[in-house]
Amino acid sequence: MKWALISVWDKRGIVDLARALAAHKVGILSSGGTGTLLREAGIDFIEVSAYTGSPEMMNGRVKTLHPKVHGGLLGRRGIDEPAMSEQGIHPIDLLVANLYPFEEMSATISDLADLVEYIDIGGPAMIRAAAKNFRDVAVITDPAEYGLVSRALESGGFSQEQRFSLAKKAFALTAAYDAAISNHFQTVGQDLPGILTLQVRNGRRLRYGENPHQKGAVFGETGIAAAVPLQGKEMSYNNYLDLHAAAGLVREFEDTAAVIVKHNNPCGVAVGEYPLEAYVRARDVDPISAYGSVVAINSEVGLPLAEEICETFVEVIAAPSFTPDALSAMKKKENMRVLILPGPSPGPELRTIDGGLLLQETPPYREHWEVITDRDATPEELSALGLAWKVCKHARSNTIIFADQNRTLGIGAGQMSRVDAAKIAIDKSLFSLVGSVVASDAFLPFPDTLEIAAAAGATALIQPGGSIRDAEVIAAANTLNMAMIFSGVRYFRH
Repeated sequence: MKWALISVWDKRGIVDLARALAAHKVGILSSGGTGTLLREAGIDFIEVSAYTGSPEMMNGRVKTLHPKVHGGLLGRRGIDEPAMSEQGIHPIDLLVANLYPFEEMSATISDLADLVEYIDIGGPAMIRAAAKNFRDVAVITDPAEYGLVSRALESGGFSQEQRFSLAKKAFALTAAYDAAISNHFQTVGQDLPGILTLQVRNGRRLRYGENPHQKGAVFGETGIAAAVPLQGKEMSYNNYLDLHAAAGLVREFEDTAAVIVKHNNPCGVAVGEYPLEAYVRARDVDPISAYGSVVAINSEVGLPLAEEICETFVEVIAAPSFTPDALSAMKKKENMRVLILPGPSPGPELRTIDGGLLLQETPPYREHWEVITDRDATPEELSALGLAWKVCKHARSNTIIFADQNRTLGIGAGQMSRVDAAKIAIDKSLFSLVGSVVASDAFLPFPDTLEIAAAAGATALIQPGGSIRDAEVIAAANTLNMAMIFSGVRYFRH
């Protein structure tokens, strides 16, 4: 290793790295703020402008965009030496570079004329050049990788495998950088982009996809996508889907709550004074479906709850924390996956369809509950309606939820007919529905669902409203002495 070019925005660890290079007689090229820092540290280097014979221009916009820089990065050993020698080009063996923080600054700078000054041009050009020529050049883009340089200096250089690995990281960096710029520009003056560019990191292969004959992988560095079990088997494709559904629902609750999900639908949801009470209530809503389920709890899991969970076959248990004795007790279920429940990871919702993507964003909004029947809901009914409505938002459409103040009593989800959803909820219920309440994710187009619910014993119902037959449904509720609330917000979930 004879020559290194150092040009970084993030200057963490750069002085120590430069000292190590200088100690191994590696010539250093640098410029701008990086050069200033090296000079202050007493480290010898050659200014890029002195090397190229071309001064920095336009307040630093042009400094490394020169054939002597890019020729040194792109020159192929054993092929391009004559041309390099003729032009006085040093073969650059190592590039250490990182980029202007465009994405970070875009969150604070609203004026596009100011923001564009954080678009790096020379950095990505050099990184791409070095990565293209990975057979001869190593490119370091992350301060966390400086240790690789020190080890390479001691061992005589980078291996071919190391240079290729660094090149992959480099191209991923420039791709993500361009994506961030493109996506920002696409949304200037618009609420949704016309072109969406994505990069998702931390890809891990799964044993298979939804079924054993399908391939699967998970990508992501935050939230559910990054969750790794504290114990148990590797997470499966379906485990991630179910945990995503369970986490979204349990986050709706401020009270201690337990959510049990099976095949992407809640099969039991409950609140309690303490986690064990909430879990038992939720499990007993539908204990058959709870077999092989994914469980999410929004409070710490202690020993009594851990022992209770172990009484049922549970695929995944996720909670904000676990006591040491709880973790010890759950080890007897060696295949059960135990995870720390992560906080939400905000961003748009993306789903694939044949030939493309669907994108959905949920801007801040408020529901406006309105009693539209002669009879108002009692405080107890309002409490139960609140629980049912939370669950309704996270069950597949069409969905009908029966509940009391503490738990769901019957769940009918994913039906083509709202009437069938109500009948399934009633049929699956293991409890009396007398005095229960009902939530419907979309408006009732006819009174039939309400009449079925009333016949089962329900006394109050919440729905979005908005049907052309609202008056007919309201009249039926009044006849049945049911309290009905319009929320004004529909919660289809396909």
